[in-house]
Amino acid sequence: MSYAGAVAARCLWLPRTGAPRPLSAYGRRISARFWSSGMTLDNINWAAVDRIIRVDHAGEYGANRIYAGQMAVLGRTSIGPAIQKMWDQEKDHLKKFNELMVAFRVRPTVLMPFWNVVGFALGAGTALLGKEGAMACTVAVEESIAHHYNNQIRRLMEEDPAKYEELLQVIRKFRDEELEHHDIGLEHGAELAPGYTVLKSVIQAGCSVAIYLSERF
Repeated sequence: MSYAGAVAARCLWLPRTGAPRPLSAYGRRISARFWSSGMTLDNINWAAVDRIIRVDHAGEYGANRIYAGQMAVLGRTSIGPAIQKMWDQEKDHLKKFNELMVAFRVRPTVLMPFWNVVGFALGAGTALLGKEGAMACTVAVEESIAHHYNNQIRRLMEEDPAKYEELLQVIRKFRDEELEHHDIGLEHGAELAPGYTVLKSVIQAGCSVAIYLSERF
């Protein structure tokens, strides 16, 4: 069963209202009030939350594939432990957005198979340039993701910070960890990569396209 099918299978129709009531990944009902902040099925901006969760899930999935590609090439080198540490955090990010997709019945982007291949190829390809190339990729991607998270934080704050308090907490935490990865990349010689400025610009342009497409499709 596809991920989208699994999400749909976890929803029940309430007999009185006809509104879908989601189930957790373990088959238990999720309360309409998800968090103490008061974020409920009834009072959220569904369009905004749908876009945010779908694109963030896609972004974290892509980041996982990038680090998988880097580890395939550099996993046994001196930079391997640093890459693995960052990858482990990205796995936690993806796990959280998997949970949010189920809770809010958000479908994944249809481009997931594409990001699977492109993410791994980007990670492995830049790693073939050496650790500096891999770190240049990390700096470019993590800077783009952090910038995107900042835009989401700004949007939710403008709409209603109290309503989205705990979603904001998740995004802020992940934003801060992406910035840590960015700094790790710089510490490990990202700027020494061949054609660093051009490479960074090309990767970030690709990230912008990926964000645009994943939000909408």
